[in-house]
This record gives sequence, C-alpha cells and structure tokens, in this order.
Amino acid sequence: MTELGTSRVAVYLDFDNIVISRYDQLHGRNAFQKDRTAGFHKRPGRLAEATVDVGAIIDFASSFGTLVLTRAYADWSADVNAAYQDQLVARAVDLVQLFPAAAYAKNGADIRLAVDAVEDMFRLPDLTHVVIVAGDSDYIPLAQRCRRLGRYVVGIGITGSISRSLTAACDEYVSYDALPGVPVAQPPAKKPRKKTAAEAAEPEPPDPQATATALLERAMRIGHEKDDADWLHNSAVKAQMKRMDPSFSERSLGFKSFSDFLRSRGDIVELDESSTTRMVRLRERS
Repeated sequence: MTELGTSRVAVYLDFDNIVISRYDQLHGRNAFQKDRTAGFHKRPGRLAEATVDVGAIIDFASSFGTLVLTRAYADWSADVNAAYQDQLVARAVDLVQLFPAAAYAKNGADIRLAVDAVEDMFRLPDLTHVVIVAGDSDYIPLAQRCRRLGRYVVGIGITGSISRSLTAACDEYVSYDALPGVPVAQPPAKKPRKKTAAEAAEPEPPDPQATATALLERAMRIGHEKDDADWLHNSAVKAQMKRMDPSFSERSLGFKSFSDFLRSRGDIVELDESSTTRMVRLRERS
C-alpha cells in the first residue's frame, strides 16, 4: 500500500533524442548523422566520448520520489543504442522498441511516449511526477497536458538541443550537463567563417550570466512585493526563479550552490549568513 504523501515518479526517455543530441553537442551540429552515414568506425573514439550517463539521469529523477516506472524509447536493434541495454536493464528500465519505418521515422518516439504517458496518468492516479528526458518541442503538448492533470513535470535535455518553449511548459527543466556527476561538456571549436546575410541579421544569443542576473533581480522584487518583508529566504527566491524560468540552474552557470551564485551578485543582493537559515535582500541603490 502506498503511504499517504509519498511522491511517485514516472520517467520517459526519448533515448534516440538524448544520444544524438549529446553526440552533436560534443562533435558539432549534425555530426551524428554525418558519422553514422560514413560509418562510426571511421571516427574511432567519438562515440565513447559522447556516452550518456544513464545512471545520472535516473538518480536525479529518483530525487523527486519513488520511481514507479521508467521507460526508454529507441530502435534497440541499432548498435549505438544496443550498447546501453545492459545498464538500462540493470536499472529496471523498460525498453520500448521503435522500428525504423519511414512512416514514423521522425515522430515515432514522440507519439508512442506521449500516448503511454497519458495512459499511465489515468491508469496510475497516484502518480505525482512525470520526468520527460528530451529537448524536442514536440513534447510541449504532453508537458502541458501532464500539468493540467495535476502532475509536476520535470524536463531533462542536452544543452544546445533544448526547445525554449519546452522549458516554459515544464515545472522544472534541467540540462543534462547540470546533473550531479556529469562533467560539463566542452563544445567543439568553431572554425571562423563569414556569416551569411541571414545569419548576420539574427540577433546574438543573450548572455546566460546577464539573463540570470535579471531573473534574480525580478524574483527578488516579486518576493519583496508579495511578502512585504525586508529579507527573503534564499530557498524561496530560488523557487520563484525556477517558476519564472524552469531551466535556471546555478550549476550550469558555474556555481556549486545557490549561495555561491548569490555571492557573485553582491552588487545586486546582500546575503545574510549569520544563521543556518540564509536570508537575502536587494541592495539599496543610491
């Protein structure tokens, strides 16, 4: 019998998505498709460098509660995926076979995963959390449906292949690189080249550090206005930042803790560490 108040978690991995995205993250855009077509044996070592730590993903998912089911969707006859079978089975992951038929080569995993997840929510009414391991924007409707049905939705994806809209559709979104035990990936060096007219017209991507600073200041102002208090609990501030931007992670910005992140923004906030309950407030500007 399930104990009252126990969190119960379902995990769904679009395995092809994360394997391909990790490979491209380390070796360059569309590198997986190019190397697969040419033969991975021609670029020895690149697959090993891009190995996905499945254990890190499952361990993080378990931090939300008891894992009641974990499913991974892929074509398991492909050698790249088959190499993971033993460690997946060892972690009690249910391997769902997707056949490489042209009719659903693009959205096979998306559709099957979404159908299973919705069915599971009705079949298991005590399911409290849904973890979607993918970065594809095709999962936005699923994340929205899960939230409407009262589940807490967590997304996990590979940096560089994460849909911004998907992060907004989740309650919490974490990049794979930010998971405990996963080394931060070093993207491949880009050869300088002349931009096309279309690329030159595109705005530069926002600086993640500046974006995080603006997010912090906005969360602080909301907290001060809402609570009418001089000092705010730093955990409450982080929770508000995560609600506004589920992809926020101090680790992905290079900080070991949220307190370290706050200390780095000393010109914006003041941190009181005189007790175990750390408090923070906006600095007064002259």
